[in-house]
Amino acid sequence: MATFNKFNSFVEALAEKAHDLGSDTLTVALTAAANAPVATNTVLANLTEATYTNCSTRVITTASSSQTSGTYKLVLTDLTLTAGGGSVGPFQYIVIYNDTATSDELICWFDYGSDLTLADGESLLIDFSAANGVLQIV
Repeated sequence: MATFNKFNSFVEALAEKAHDLGSDTLTVALTAAANAPVATNTVLANLTEATYTNCSTRVITTASSSQTSGTYKLVLTDLTLTAGGGSVGPFQYIVIYNDTATSDELICWFDYGSDLTLADGESLLIDFSAANGVLQIV
């Protein structure tokens, strides 16, 4: 998986109870290089998304949301995106947002380095680290 990039607003939204990472629905959004996310984006409406007509589910399953010795860790189950009935993309950025929150607040994004397009029948595994989690708060 590419490197974690946090949206600046995520910290405030977390502190002000916009997120319940243990139970809210987290979802993936895809954006192309021409529409790169920036740290100052705050909500999904700030992004120009790829078309999902031919894409499998983008909803992420939370494996665990817990703290040990004062360190919180969010572990997400790996997600496989599959194109069916046509292509998906192009996209370079995988964005995670909170679909339960009123304004679809943004959490983070991952940069794959260049645009990808999934042809009909192709898949992309989004491999979230089980050991380190997607994010940790210390």
